Amino acid sequence: MRKFNKQKLIDSMTGALKLRSQINDVLDPLFKKGITNICWLGIGGTYASGMQANIHMKEKSALETFYQNAAEYNVTGNKRITDKTLVVISSVTGNTKEMVDAVKKLNQVGAIILGFMDDPKAKLASMLTYCISYPENEQLKFFMVGDRLMYLNGEFPDYDEFYQEMDQHFAKDIADIEENADKFAQEFAEKHHDDEIHYFVGAGNQWGATYSYAMCYWEEQHWIRTRAVEAAEFFHGMFEIVDRDTPVTVYVGEDSQRPLSERVAKFLPEICGNYTIIDSKDYDLPGFSEKYRGTLSPFVFHAINNRIDVHIEHINRHPMDIRRYYRCLDY
Repeated sequence: MRKFNKQKLIDSMTGALKLRSQINDVLDPLFKKGITNICWLGIGGTYASGMQANIHMKEKSALETFYQNAAEYNVTGNKRITDKTLVVISSVTGNTKEMVDAVKKLNQVGAIILGFMDDPKAKLASMLTYCISYPENEQLKFFMVGDRLMYLNGEFPDYDEFYQEMDQHFAKDIADIEENADKFAQEFAEKHHDDEIHYFVGAGNQWGATYSYAMCYWEEQHWIRTRAVEAAEFFHGMFEIVDRDTPVTVYVGEDSQRPLSERVAKFLPEICGNYTIIDSKDYDLPGFSEKYRGTLSPFVFHAINNRIDVHIEHINRHPMDIRRYYRCLDY
């Protein structure tokens, strides 16, 4: 089993937070010059991160913001994307076909592209308007972009207060949660590592991560059949196939869409005996003001999911970096 390197995790998140000055150096003059909208463009996991950032901003900002699937953009385009659009992307390898093709098309319309690249020498990096290189921490990078734009638009007056708390407490708090969640994660993995299918339910700024966790982690990396369900849609079809033994996990965060997940969590015991409720309220975030917990909920869930993944990987003796088809076949 992969050992938990707590200090490495803390260092990684601390380093990502230090990108904020680079992000602000890009965004401040762009905003002053004038942008008409913000597009979060991605594919797979990066598309899911765009969903999270979009919902994070939609709740609080009048700025036009939307997320766009790169493959769809390549065939359909999007007239809302112009030379005054800020497009935010992220890539680990920098050579994902759909993303490379989409960035070529974005350059044709003159869009302003801010890209987070794990590898600064990647093919994609040279095609961007602005490139910031640092590995992992994708959601954190995206949230820092969204937060700065809302601050510049006069919609985040306590921006400095929030990031003072982030700089002081975020990395250690999230690392502590991952460490403390290990027992729960092991029990969860032992119970569900060979499920025939597993349903994950999420809402709000956790929905993108719910979608990603089902598809990019359990399906792609663990080879376990899953489905992600929006809490708002749970009662409009999906719940009819839930019975006593159906594995269902509900993420209950602390943003404005918490009531949607709470409604599912309250109803499940009536029809299901194989459900799990993961509530971010059950985890401490010392040093943070109560009003910020909703923003931090996705990072709490991510820490818990990390430990679940480690235990499933060990129980199933299936390394998560093995693929059957992805980047192995032509498609």
